[in-house]
Amino acid sequence: MIISRTPFRISFFGGGTDYPAWFREHGGAVLATTIDKYCYLTCRYLPPFFEHRMRIVYSKIENCRTIDEIGHPAVREILKYLRIERGLEIHCDNDLPARSGMGSSSSFTVGLLHALYALLGQMPSKHQLAREGIYVEQTLLQETVGCQDQVLAAHGGLRQVIFHADGEISVVPLTIARERIHDLNSHLMLFFTGIARTSSDIARTYVTDLQSKRRQMRLMRDLVDEGTEILAGERDLSAFGELLHEAWTAKRSLGAHVSNPQVDALYDAARAAGALGGKLTGAGGGGFLLLFVPPDRQQTVKDKLQGLVHVPFQFESAGTQIIFYEAGEDYAALEAERAGRSIAAFREMPIPRAA
Repeated sequence: MIISRTPFRISFFGGGTDYPAWFREHGGAVLATTIDKYCYLTCRYLPPFFEHRMRIVYSKIENCRTIDEIGHPAVREILKYLRIERGLEIHCDNDLPARSGMGSSSSFTVGLLHALYALLGQMPSKHQLAREGIYVEQTLLQETVGCQDQVLAAHGGLRQVIFHADGEISVVPLTIARERIHDLNSHLMLFFTGIARTSSDIARTYVTDLQSKRRQMRLMRDLVDEGTEILAGERDLSAFGELLHEAWTAKRSLGAHVSNPQVDALYDAARAAGALGGKLTGAGGGGFLLLFVPPDRQQTVKDKLQGLVHVPFQFESAGTQIIFYEAGEDYAALEAERAGRSIAAFREMPIPRAA
């Protein structure tokens, strides 16, 4: 049995410039961090005592005989991609809800790749997991997603991630004093708006026409460097909060679906109560609201947003990890005996696919 633990992320600046449609021509960068909220994936080879050969447990429960029967698109395509043919059981448990702007889809994809590689006895690098996560989501699943979520899920930490026009990705850790990072963390508040949406659906409304929004996109890229300079320098951190407000104003102008009247009302109420800036954490439309609030104003903001769930969090730096590994029984021997085949022949026998 294998258990992987993969963090969710919050992105401060540069979101949108991590889409290939933009950075392949102009380059891009984001400033973001992972937090101590995780996607847990448990994987094991399935014992030969059941009618089904695949059991997938998430918000639904799927019992399938073939890979092609699996309804969860990421699970189905990753199993095909890794050419895993033996029976499997996969369980997913999240600290935060899906479709909430925290990079949950990419955390799931990277975490499942990591767990299945471990089940196969392989140890991929974080760079490999990030690259393959991008390939699965953008190429195999044809999702309208950027590249920052997979990179952050794999590497973890407070990072500046640079996307080069030639397709290369540089992951740069920020060398900032521990006290400064703790101070930043203490100024951040996270609230769940209760509005669920699919990031790729929101992104699709503006990503196809990024070239017409060059001014906003270049501003968002420049804010990455300015935000990094604030953190690495000695300026008061309030400048970081004000920069978040500037970035959110720019991002809202990308498309009509990035925000909505309900989100605008929540954000305006938080600002009136003492928040200096903030943003929705993903492509927009709903999910989690990240706010920069001086500690002495945080109770006032909580009171003002009392209808929302407040989620305290800490930064994390490990990225995706295998937190449990146990070889367990070799059920291939039992299955081979039941089928009247040699173990070697049985292990090579593919799971039947649907016509």
